[in-house]
Amino acid sequence: MPDLTVWLYSTPLGVDAGELRLKRLVEQEVLRVHDAAAVIWMPGAEEPKVRRLQHGAGKAAGKGSILGGLIGLVVLAPAVGAAAGAAAGAVVHRLRSAGIDDDVVDRIREEVQPGTSALLVLSSDVDAARLRPLLAHREATLLHAELSEDAPAVLRELLEET
Repeated sequence: MPDLTVWLYSTPLGVDAGELRLKRLVEQEVLRVHDAAAVIWMPGAEEPKVRRLQHGAGKAAGKGSILGGLIGLVVLAPAVGAAAGAAAGAVVHRLRSAGIDDDVVDRIREEVQPGTSALLVLSSDVDAARLRPLLAHREATLLHAELSEDAPAVLRELLEET
């Protein structure tokens, strides 16, 4: 079953250490990465920079980042005005059907602000017993959502529609 983990950092450069840690976790076979995106929001910037990571993304590499698009929908869409309100509600409903609940969406919106960074990882075969201790007592706050089997397809479809 696919998982979404969001590693939230209180500094814009915190995600750099997260990328290195993710690479080691993949090498240690703690998880298998399908898609990963880094979000860096420098202080004073109007919006964050989103970059796709290539840590074992496999076949998805040529299709664009699902998670980069997700950040756009969750973080940037609410800021584009009232007309986006109904569309944002529909997006949240679709995310919920994929297994990403309101709490995760709300925390991403709250935490990804100027001066912060985040690492979003769509993965499977997660060895949670090994993953949690490796991330515990670090500078990151970890959010986790177990997704439905069809979540990657639902997310990709959602992004194509918006």
